[in-house]
Amino acid sequence: MFKTAEIIKVGIADMNIVKAPDLIRTTGLGSCVGVVLYDQAREIAGMAHVMLPDSSLSRTEPLNKAKFANTAVKELFDALQKKGARHSGMKAKLAGGAQMFQFSGSSDMMRIGPRNVEAVLTELKELHIPVAAQDIGGNSGRTIEFDPKTGLMHIRTVNKGNSEI
Repeated sequence: MFKTAEIIKVGIADMNIVKAPDLIRTTGLGSCVGVVLYDQAREIAGMAHVMLPDSSLSRTEPLNKAKFANTAVKELFDALQKKGARHSGMKAKLAGGAQMFQFSGSSDMMRIGPRNVEAVLTELKELHIPVAAQDIGGNSGRTIEFDPKTGLMHIRTVNKGNSEI
């Protein structure tokens, strides 16, 4: 009997972990960044849907660690290790970080997409996790789905079609 693959959904400011043959998906990535950490040899992957770069912006308690780049990446890393992923085998793929709206002026506060990407990359560097591939920036929304067995991320970009990294 073969287990039918399920698609595990990750909401906005959410995270989850899957093992093959299951897939993991998130939708609605605009300025948000979808971060996947995976250990392909162990066929395990985790995904976080990061909304904002820094938890110091939070006004709520308890803190939703999945919402912020500076807490989500570390939280996902720790959770994956508890489920059997090896640090030495871990890689990352990311997508999103679009600049969804054009603003006059150059206020850094309005650069949420690029700031999310920068914050995620900073966290990955601190954890010594290499980025295997990324599809970031632009001004279109994305849906991503990751397969921990193949290590492929399928990306559907609004008005641009499908790609894999």
